[in-house]
Amino acid sequence: MAANVESMFSVRETPWHGLGTIVAEAPASKEALKLAGLNWNVSQKEIYTDEGTIDGYKANVRDTDGQVLGVVTDRYQVVQNTEAFAFTDELLGSGVKYETAGSLQNGRKVWLLAKLPSEFVVAGERISPYLVFSNTHDGSGAVRVAVTPIRVCCNNTLNLALKTARRSFSMIHTGNIKGKIQEAKQTLFLADQYMEHLGMEFERLRRQKVSERQIREYMEMLLPMEKDASPVTVRNVQKLRDDLAARYFDAPDLKGLGNNAYRFVNAVSDFATHADPIRRTKNYKENLFLKTYEGNPMIDKAYQMMLAAA
Repeated sequence: MAANVESMFSVRETPWHGLGTIVAEAPASKEALKLAGLNWNVSQKEIYTDEGTIDGYKANVRDTDGQVLGVVTDRYQVVQNTEAFAFTDELLGSGVKYETAGSLQNGRKVWLLAKLPSEFVVAGERISPYLVFSNTHDGSGAVRVAVTPIRVCCNNTLNLALKTARRSFSMIHTGNIKGKIQEAKQTLFLADQYMEHLGMEFERLRRQKVSERQIREYMEMLLPMEKDASPVTVRNVQKLRDDLAARYFDAPDLKGLGNNAYRFVNAVSDFATHADPIRRTKNYKENLFLKTYEGNPMIDKAYQMMLAAA
């Protein structure tokens, strides 16, 4: 297992992030909790020094092994892993199946991904929306729920940062956290709104014609070359540009779309989530997974470029 991943599972085949134990069928929440290695609770403990307890702070401790996950203020409210699955079960209804779930950084960050019950046909293509619930137990972040649309034919994510509809929702770990989760359950019905607006944006991007010369200029903007770049850097950047160009000009699933902004954003999505980097760090796959559901900055940049050019 890669350095940052403590435990996880994925369904049927190696997913876009290339991580995880593979299982044949998407499990329900009870089994998913075990497969993901998330069947543990977090308790809050006093912090002691030689002079006594530290007022105003607690340690979040995993009950199975005593692992200290983080130090938080005494206003911090724990959201247990079981509550995350219960939240998603209640939101999506009976029979919900989980595609992947797991733990990063020794339990400090956890997530689950469930397929939403409806598929959308957008501009003639099947788009499957997924719901990602992520949580931190170390006090570093909020409870976060995101909509991640995936293009079925090629497993490309297209969770664009729309101005008209939010793709993610979050709540901090203070105050009435259970009340906030109830509020989020109402807010998440906006997932349908996000998909509706995404569909309208796809149609607009399809109508936005872009010449081959412009496409190559946009690729150079996405993958810039410094004027004083070394020969090695020049070769590396050119290799990346050639890879991106091949995904635009040669990909079988995009060839019939014509030269337009939608095709360009799809090519960038394919490149951003599937291309081999020049330098592969030990946490490369985990970082790619996080970018996939939180919103990949390269895909967002390509989309913003198309908006500016419209």
